[in-house]
Amino acid sequence: MPTLQAQPVRTPVSQSQATAKILLVEDESLIRETVTLALEDEGYGVKTFSDGRSALDLFYQGDYPGEHSGADGTVLPEMPEMPDLIILDLMLPLVNGLDLCRFIRRQGSTVPILILSARGTEMDRVVGLEVGADDYMTKPFGMRELVARCRALLRRSRQSQPQDDFPVLRFQHLALYPSQCRVTVHDEEVNLSPKEFRLLELFLSYPRRVWSREQLLERVWGIDFMGDSKTVDVHIRWLRAKLEAEPSQPQYLQTVRGFGYRFG
Repeated sequence: MPTLQAQPVRTPVSQSQATAKILLVEDESLIRETVTLALEDEGYGVKTFSDGRSALDLFYQGDYPGEHSGADGTVLPEMPEMPDLIILDLMLPLVNGLDLCRFIRRQGSTVPILILSARGTEMDRVVGLEVGADDYMTKPFGMRELVARCRALLRRSRQSQPQDDFPVLRFQHLALYPSQCRVTVHDEEVNLSPKEFRLLELFLSYPRRVWSREQLLERVWGIDFMGDSKTVDVHIRWLRAKLEAEPSQPQYLQTVRGFGYRFG
């Protein structure tokens, strides 16, 4: 259950906030309404669904068949574009949150996903991140922190938008296509999560440079990230499993003991 605030603090709405579209998938009506109110108060456009199947239809149909109303209950115009951010509960009826997150990533979408869940163990968080989520919050949560995390995810997403004129990054049999968010090894497609892709892109952009965990967290997760440096180790392990012929004897992602990691 979220921490409810009697007096929401209003802040000036920037142009980037006003144009950001957030999809909220949450079956608990109180949480859904409270989060929607807080986000709309920040100037975001919010769409809500109460079950996973309705949200799944969005990615099949390419539109928003769900509710869309302002804080005062008035009906707002439809938002036909895909969302800029998804807030996703795990325990959803019809289609659960993990399956929905997995499906979104398999469609090639890199939209930031923030998971909200009553499940707060380390394994739950690891599984959520592994299927493609960018951030994970446990219930109960503070509304200010939720808004701050949404703002950070949206900002990092905009900063990392690929440019069409970005060159292909290559190393031996590995190729990364920034404008297509695609990676191949020996000409075979490799499925990477958004964080894995950004990590690899950073490594390939600076081959043989040694990065500390703190530097990687700042460059890939952003200065607002509230986790610890073990997150980097987990993502490096996942990358090795997907890229290396022998993950236990990596050729690409090297550990530099006492310092961090380098590529090549």
